[in-house]
Amino acid sequence: MDDTRFDTEQVFTPNHYYYFFAEDLLPERIEREVAVIWKILDLRAGMEVLDLACGNGRIANALATRGCLVTGLDLIPAFLEQAKQRAVTGKLTATYQLGDMRALPWANRFDCIVNWMSAYGYFADEENRQVLSEAYRALKSGGKLLLDLNNREWVLKNFQRASVIERDGNYLVDQRHYDVFSGRVYTQRLILFEGQPSQMRFFVREFSYHELAAWFWQVGFQHVNGYDWEGHPFSLQSQRMIVVAEK
Repeated sequence: MDDTRFDTEQVFTPNHYYYFFAEDLLPERIEREVAVIWKILDLRAGMEVLDLACGNGRIANALATRGCLVTGLDLIPAFLEQAKQRAVTGKLTATYQLGDMRALPWANRFDCIVNWMSAYGYFADEENRQVLSEAYRALKSGGKLLLDLNNREWVLKNFQRASVIERDGNYLVDQRHYDVFSGRVYTQRLILFEGQPSQMRFFVREFSYHELAAWFWQVGFQHVNGYDWEGHPFSLQSQRMIVVAEK
């Protein structure tokens, strides 16, 4: 498999992505996730928050509804258009900007940065580290960065080499391989949508808590802590891993 291939536009085609992962858009799920974010980061109305890789703004707009001053950044223009439309409709204090998390245009700006739902680990390790450095620079002193990722130990223990999502006769089929040398899960995806096939490849770097915490410390962050998706202390049995660090 080509170790450098990541078919970004195909993987993150909004009509396909949110069609097959529609459960991510359920209001009760969004509210539950935002409640955990709010608690872990000790957010308050009026705080400036950056949603890094914001997608269609589901988390960003929910934080804005609670009174945060939210900026969303993403690489996919179609996602940003959806986010903007929802913000305008809801009369929310949220702005959206096209950009790359490896080169952020801000310094000492945000109280908190949120990177939610495995939106980290899409690059070479040097570039993944650069994302942390850019986030550190964009935060105010005392600001916090939150990353929500898979727990690598849980993923490997419960590893699925293949999975199928079917919805109304349309299919998303993933075949996966974990590479022990790079720490990446490589995925070959086939989508059959309205009779039309499309194929794509992508990868995600998987981290242990210890490894990622070390990266945070090396960048300059302090007080690194880990939680599960309920906001409880992180453990080996946690399916998700939320890592929070302070500048």
